[in-house]
Amino acid sequence: MAAEDTASTRLGAGRQHLRPLKRRGLVLLRLTAIVLAVLLFCEFLIYYLVIFRCSWPAVKTPADAGGLGTPEPVLRAMFLADTHLLGAVRGHWLDKLRREWQMERAFQTALWLLQPEVVFILGDVFDEGKWSSSQAWADDVGRFWKIFRHPPHVQLRAVAGNHDIGFHYQMNTYKIKRFEKVFNPERLFSWKGINFVMVNSVALEGDGCDICSGAEAELLEISHRLNCSREEHRPQECGDRQRLPASAPILLQHFPLYRRNDANCSGEDAAPPDEKYTPFKERYDALSQEASRKLLWWLRPRLVLSGHTHSACEVLHGAGVLEVSVPSFSWRNRNNPSFIMGSVTPTEYALAKCYLPCEDTVLTTYCTAAGGLVLLTLGHAGLVASPFHFGWNMLRKFKTTPDTSLEPLSFSHSSFTMRPWSRTAIVKARRSTGIFLE
Repeated sequence: MAAEDTASTRLGAGRQHLRPLKRRGLVLLRLTAIVLAVLLFCEFLIYYLVIFRCSWPAVKTPADAGGLGTPEPVLRAMFLADTHLLGAVRGHWLDKLRREWQMERAFQTALWLLQPEVVFILGDVFDEGKWSSSQAWADDVGRFWKIFRHPPHVQLRAVAGNHDIGFHYQMNTYKIKRFEKVFNPERLFSWKGINFVMVNSVALEGDGCDICSGAEAELLEISHRLNCSREEHRPQECGDRQRLPASAPILLQHFPLYRRNDANCSGEDAAPPDEKYTPFKERYDALSQEASRKLLWWLRPRLVLSGHTHSACEVLHGAGVLEVSVPSFSWRNRNNPSFIMGSVTPTEYALAKCYLPCEDTVLTTYCTAAGGLVLLTLGHAGLVASPFHFGWNMLRKFKTTPDTSLEPLSFSHSSFTMRPWSRTAIVKARRSTGIFLE
């Protein structure tokens, strides 16, 4: 009998010993589930939730206006700018990991949800292309294709920026050729009856250098071909070259056309107030006035898209030609990156902006989750009361507090004050008056 009692005592002690371990295991499981849920939300789901709200803008076609004939095909184009993939010199590994993961998830999510037909990157694809070695360049290019991988039916094109080949005093033929080796060197791209002209705006210095002269000669040739496509009766000087679609081109470049500053730019992703009124330096912040006039005169575009400023802006040039400055696609340059979605036909276009998740939102989510985990851990350790127990104790304390609102109140009139009488005072008063009530 004593042996049985001893065994049952040991069994009970063992069970009591296992209870804290089981409780700790459950707490650890809960904490792990919360961490995984926060990571899943901040690194995957948030991109789907934000980009899912974007949609392609509707563009008017002759069929919509009641016209006859075959409806014009609509091209869905996506425009990004200033991705600035970090290099070997200035790129900290953590900065690379964070910013490149953000761009990869944003781009891949946009491809899956929106399914564009062509993607244009408006310069400064890389951050250190202007000075990177051959090996560093190859590493950067490999990371680029991993981040911006796309199916074969989607075309990706890019124009050179000052960080890709350097400013005018830094660029050379070698840097331009290695950039064009990665991206198609075509300056004129036509698809679905729409002409896109992609300009190396860094080469529009206007000082007569070999690279600059070659770039201007190439643009003049493109201008000649576009003018021939607009003629109903093809002149002899147009030759036998393949005729381009008779559509005013869309001009794509890195530097914006000349403007004084960003004072007239508006919107939540425009330049900050302290930068809006800073004068733009020609050939550095924007093209020169001369180069801008040449482009508008030679090409006669219906729309201009540019990057470089990292902020949004819309400007009208000349005879109402709209220029849209596309903000940076990277958290490294903006808290609220975005890209432009364009529905384009040979005669019309419609643009819409699609915002990416704000970096502040993700950081706030992480900080809130970290604070909650700390409180839960401390509550389990008994160092602080758990939120549930704290709330329950406060509720009980509130219920057991006596209600003093029904206690007798004193009334005062002038200097006389009536107060509640005690039992002793009442008895004395009764005796003095001879009144005794049972």
